[in-house]
Amino acid sequence: MAKERKAFPLRLDAELHQALERWAADEFRSVNGHIEYLLREAVRRAGRLPGPKPNPSLPAEESDN
Repeated sequence: MAKERKAFPLRLDAELHQALERWAADEFRSVNGHIEYLLREAVRRAGRLPGPKPNPSLPAEESDN
């Protein structure tokens, strides 16, 4: 069974949205998918999601590898 997904409106500054569009394109994601990815990573790194905790002794880029 698929997870239920919550839809809600999000207002962004035009400059931020353009930056997200470029970044998402670089990662072959939609803007919506990339925002969800970024939020999930931030929440995970903050220890707010169940699962493995990031190693605080490693920089963020290295702890994911």
